[in-house]
Amino acid sequence: MTIPAPFISSIMEVEKDWIDYNGHLNMAYYNVLFDRCSDEAFEIMGMGPDYARDRKLTIYTAEVHLCYVRELHLADKVTVTFQLIDHDEKRIRAYQEIHHVDGWLAATSETLSLHIDMSGPKVAAFPEDIMAKVDAMRAAHGGLPVPERAGRSIGIKRKAV
Repeated sequence: MTIPAPFISSIMEVEKDWIDYNGHLNMAYYNVLFDRCSDEAFEIMGMGPDYARDRKLTIYTAEVHLCYVRELHLADKVTVTFQLIDHDEKRIRAYQEIHHVDGWLAATSETLSLHIDMSGPKVAAFPEDIMAKVDAMRAAHGGLPVPERAGRSIGIKRKAV
């Protein structure tokens, strides 16, 4: 199986109930778009709904850093990218971008996800078959440059006095 680098989601449309009183996509729904793309990418790695149901293992989000770049509006169509930029035996660090179908960047997100044994729940190592798929996606994405916005922190830059 060929793994796209980066993975690109199916086309998604901004929904009416997601629009806030400012007339644009409410900040919370950017996360919904990122999450839907992540679900598609995790499915490729064998960690979709069947994985949770049948094996009682899943993915939880531990940390997210989101940057809003440009407003989205009702009925805008977007795709979301997923780039696996690092992982170990229990964690996945991913970088994502929401792009309007016209090509412009709307938002970015960097996420740290944990592999979870739902019987705890507790953080657990990926099973061998899943780790092989995570390794394969990381290898496919390994040739991509590290995104400029990855690893950012929040702060207020001050001029030296």
